[in-house]
Amino acid sequence: MRGGFSCDCRGVGTDWDVDELRKIASALLGTVDIVPNPAGLAADFEAMMQASMAKEVADVALRVWTPQHATVRFVKQVAPAVGDLTGRCAQMAPQAVDYPTGAWGTESRDYHLCVDVEPGRIGQEMLAARVSLILNTASGRRALGQGLIRAIWTEGEALSTRMSRHVAHYTGQAELAQAIQDGLEARKPGDEDSAALRLGRAVVLAHESGNEDTANLLAKVVDVIDPATGTVRLKAKVADADEMALDTRSIKTVRVKE
Repeated sequence: MRGGFSCDCRGVGTDWDVDELRKIASALLGTVDIVPNPAGLAADFEAMMQASMAKEVADVALRVWTPQHATVRFVKQVAPAVGDLTGRCAQMAPQAVDYPTGAWGTESRDYHLCVDVEPGRIGQEMLAARVSLILNTASGRRALGQGLIRAIWTEGEALSTRMSRHVAHYTGQAELAQAIQDGLEARKPGDEDSAALRLGRAVVLAHESGNEDTANLLAKVVDVIDPATGTVRLKAKVADADEMALDTRSIKTVRVKE
């Protein structure tokens, strides 16, 4: 039952569908990964149990309050993995909605929110949203933390077009995951040109963001000729486990370098 518990999913061997398992893990706010060799299942299960036992709170939600006439366009988790929470909100008050994030341990996660507000006057500042981390327990709800999102209207082109480097980084990480999935999907029916184009783009993004784990997985599927330009050549033969590992772990991200 969605919302009743979290579920970490593992595919053993290669006789399973990555997209199918990823949908289950996403719906149940868990993780998904591949165990290529059944011999490694015991160690992976032990690691999952240790991670599960380290969870200190069971039910945490991201509450987003917006003023009248403002609209939340999307809410996405961007670290440690990409996940879209937009369609999973529960109305808690006329202008406040909760987005489930599952159980937490001693960890940090990053989220990307987009809020549409009505146009204002030049120089005007307004509170566009208030974001709180809410712990749900049998005895009630309490806030664990809160942040404010402000909107300021300006005529300065440099200010209005400037993008936070954190937003730019995570937008690139989301594009990286999509490029990998698109490239592998194109590779299945033999569309080598599209596959090379999309996986080449993934190589560029992995290289620019310093996502070494994903870059190493890509190198098992394509021969990287120039990582800066995304010039790649599809490998003639790729192990099913290597292709599935790249697909499964495509949603894992790296944080912004300080």
